[in-house]
Amino acid sequence: MKSDSQLKMDVSEELKWEPSVNATQIGVEVKDGIVTLAGHVDSYAEKWNAEKAAQRVSGVKALAVEMDVKLPGYSARTDADIARSAGQALSWTSYLPKDAIKIQVEKGFVTLSGEVEWQYQRNIAATAIRHLMGVTGVSDQIAIKATASAVAVKEGIEAALKRRATSDAGDICVAVKGSGVTLTGPVHSWSERELAKNAAWGTKGVHKVVDEMTMSY
Repeated sequence: MKSDSQLKMDVSEELKWEPSVNATQIGVEVKDGIVTLAGHVDSYAEKWNAEKAAQRVSGVKALAVEMDVKLPGYSARTDADIARSAGQALSWTSYLPKDAIKIQVEKGFVTLSGEVEWQYQRNIAATAIRHLMGVTGVSDQIAIKATASAVAVKEGIEAALKRRATSDAGDICVAVKGSGVTLTGPVHSWSERELAKNAAWGTKGVHKVVDEMTMSY
């Protein structure tokens, strides 16, 4: 197991290695394997990329985010401008049903709502908005239509985990209630944890995934 000082060094180096992040603006603190990122960044996309960079580092048990977005003068836009750009970005995305997603903007913070059939459609929508100039945050409140039976959902997730897992998929337990899925059991890295969650979200009919997996090093 890594010491806190080693983990701090590794996270700091990963932030420096990530080209979309200005690591000089981000402070890193670590206590008992829990990493805290603090400071100011120039865009929401940079904040998101910094979070993902920290999560890639082996040994990170949890992540606390205390960064805030301080837009440079040239990036400042009105909420109306952002809403128009967001609407256009979604309309140009071929994987999204027309008018399926509603947009609300307040002080640069974008809230997405509506209903789609798949988790990947939610991800596409959030990604399309995340990189728009002037956006300070994104709240994804898009719902997923429930269309599959509990048995089909459970079988689909377990099959996907067996196909893709880098370690024994049998260590991860899948519990289905309605169209909600709870994942429990040990995983050995953030990437394995994301793989399990993506397998769950990639099953048609799943509209909620609860991650109760534990990190085991």
